[in-house]
Amino acid sequence: MTTNERPVGERHRPVMLQRCLDLLAPALAEPGATVLDCTLGLGGHSEALLATFPAVRLIALDRDPRALDLAGERLAPFADRATLVHAVYDELPEVLDRLNTPRVQGVLFDLGVSSMQLDEEDRGFAYARDSPLDMRMDQTRGVSAAEVLNTYPPGELVRVLRAYGEEKQAKRIVEAVVRERDREPFSHSARLVELIRDALPQAAKRTGGNPAKRTFQALRIEVNGELAVLERAVPDAVGALAVGGRIAVLSYHSLEDRLVKRTLAAGAANTAPAGLPVVPEQYQPRLRLLTRGAELPTEEEIAENRRAAPARLRGAERIREAVT
Repeated sequence: MTTNERPVGERHRPVMLQRCLDLLAPALAEPGATVLDCTLGLGGHSEALLATFPAVRLIALDRDPRALDLAGERLAPFADRATLVHAVYDELPEVLDRLNTPRVQGVLFDLGVSSMQLDEEDRGFAYARDSPLDMRMDQTRGVSAAEVLNTYPPGELVRVLRAYGEEKQAKRIVEAVVRERDREPFSHSARLVELIRDALPQAAKRTGGNPAKRTFQALRIEVNGELAVLERAVPDAVGALAVGGRIAVLSYHSLEDRLVKRTLAAGAANTAPAGLPVVPEQYQPRLRLLTRGAELPTEEEIAENRRAAPARLRGAERIREAVT
């Protein structure tokens, strides 16, 4: 049986599941509560939310049609309480408006690439096996990683690797890519991995795992516009929370976590000018942080699920409406 033939529940183990449920629980115990899963994937978190909170209504988004099909099978027992939507998570205001749901009580983001996308060999997300350089989370639209490698000007490729992969050797890698693409355009991952190994100095290959990891991360983020989407989506999700509602966000690299931290911290800050004897309502915090910094998975969870290792969890509660 191949990875893709296994039952959906066996293909995806939700990261920090119990902690996410605990963070959201106080907001979802109320009758008529709605929870928004912005990154449905294979539906592990959504399934647990529906099973744990029998009265909750779920709205779940995913940009990947294949993920929606598989998660739909998994969530079939809860079909009367679950609405699955083909959408990128920065489209959540339009989705909520279309579903006549101006406020929700819970929001969950499980960012990054899903287990299904990593495991399916034709997607090109994993650098450990040779596959087409696609990396699109929604294969119905957008440019592939191969197109990025083969068509971007060298300076733009350097920017992508530095900004989204934090790759110190970006210029050296791009010089090798440009030489090779002039000879033959890139189409598969193994050739790119080999090129990166050959391009890097020995010292750069001794630490940090697979030397292609940062380049693959950068290409994936560029192909899917992940940071730009996230920068719009997290403030919109906070804005959709009812007072007393809670948000939980799982990030998997520093760029995501930094953006989430900045957004939640801004919402939890007092923005009044210094020296005011009384802080007017419009300057008071809208959020209360629920985590001290970013929480990490336990050693036991990492031992059972290696994909949990880079996870960082942050949470916040909406404590007042915005006042203009």
